[in-house]
Amino acid sequence: MFNKRIKIKDLLTQEPAGQEVTVMGWVRTFRNSQFIALNDGSTNNNLQIVAGLGKFDDELLKRINTSAALKVTGTIVPSLGKGQKMDLNAVTIEILGDSDAEKYPLQPKKHSLEFLREIAHLRFRTNTFGSIFRVRHALAFAVHKFFNDKGFVYMHTPIITASDAEGAGEMFRVTTLPFDKTPRNEDGGVNFKEDFFGRSTNLTVSGQLEGELGATAFGEIYTFGPTFRAENSNTARHLAEFWMIEPEMAFYDLEDNMNLAEEFIKYIIKYAMDNNKEDIEFLAQRLAEEEKQLPQDKRSEMGLVEKLEFVLTNSFERLTYAGAIEILKESNHNKKKKFQYPITGWGMDLQSEHERYLVEKHFKKPVILNNYPKEIKAFYMRQNEDGKTVAAMDILAPGIGEIVGGSQREERLDKLEARMKEMHIPAEELWWYLDTRRFGTVPHAGFGLGFERMVQFVTGMTNIRDVIAFPRTPKSAEF
Repeated sequence: MFNKRIKIKDLLTQEPAGQEVTVMGWVRTFRNSQFIALNDGSTNNNLQIVAGLGKFDDELLKRINTSAALKVTGTIVPSLGKGQKMDLNAVTIEILGDSDAEKYPLQPKKHSLEFLREIAHLRFRTNTFGSIFRVRHALAFAVHKFFNDKGFVYMHTPIITASDAEGAGEMFRVTTLPFDKTPRNEDGGVNFKEDFFGRSTNLTVSGQLEGELGATAFGEIYTFGPTFRAENSNTARHLAEFWMIEPEMAFYDLEDNMNLAEEFIKYIIKYAMDNNKEDIEFLAQRLAEEEKQLPQDKRSEMGLVEKLEFVLTNSFERLTYAGAIEILKESNHNKKKKFQYPITGWGMDLQSEHERYLVEKHFKKPVILNNYPKEIKAFYMRQNEDGKTVAAMDILAPGIGEIVGGSQREERLDKLEARMKEMHIPAEELWWYLDTRRFGTVPHAGFGLGFERMVQFVTGMTNIRDVIAFPRTPKSAEF
């Protein structure tokens, strides 16, 4: 029954020549009791079904409402209407699933993104979200293709972990202990020995530490999975559950790491542009219309397609943290006190507004910042010879700021142990991690790319909640 259908996207590439086909999809509109716009999710373009007058029972036609699911068999003919090259003259119409027109919340009109977030289970049926999620799929496929073609091993690192890779402490606890009768130690603390794993565990914030174990055996690995931060940030840039791509490479230094990250970003953007041209052009038009509502100084200097092509054709600017501080400090923006967080000098942690200034106003292209002060970076980053900085790098993108964070990892056992001691990270809990420095240590590096931020960049969406199917944010875990 179903295996003979043709997808609308494939059908629209053919020339109308009287061929008989079967299509299935959902009704977008039904005009004049005769013209059905049918969509099956393979493309934003609808197929016009012509239900000839007098050919179909009135009771059947009354059930053809917006979002009803249909199976239609008929003949493909050249269209007499404007804007489409073919029609399907229906011979049989079968209703696979009814839809109550009065209760269905997505009517054929423009809906705000805020409203669509409230009905996230249905928003995939709109053109905007159809395009976003087809692009997201293409980017995810490109991630695997890029690393597979380079001979990387794909590793599944644990989602439940006993370590905090970032040292941030903003973690979701995993426990089976009862909340009303939590077992306690003599000092009043929770007795985790009675918990499922016999110790305190949490949802992972990163697969990096486990990824390093793989890299020091296979040479090059990557992970691509969900990560979690219990950060109470209700912003357009943060999610509590998001996806991370984290490659780790043995025999890499900081420069190798930066080269790979730049090549990777360009590859996956190009893949989406080559394979989802129609969707990206639709999203570019949507963004242009949205920006018309903004004041002139808030609008992007380039359209979405221009911006993506600009990234592909330009080398990323490489700049030390010290150089960035100097540029920001001397900028008119800083002198006129336009930054929310004024530039106080070397050692401060850069904010999103500073990153975006460097990318959008100063260099006008992506920037790779490197060699950060060790005090504002994680314990595992390789210490530079100056004793002040570490071999870290961040890639900053227009519109969203940091999109990649990475570093050369500290491979010297004595230096790593000393740094952990300084930062009060218990070495006994990470004995397995330190073993990689005891048995055949090598220079190695890696980075993490927040997948949703990359999807934002390629689709032009300004809110991260619109590029993940079911956003998890503070006080929100619907669907």
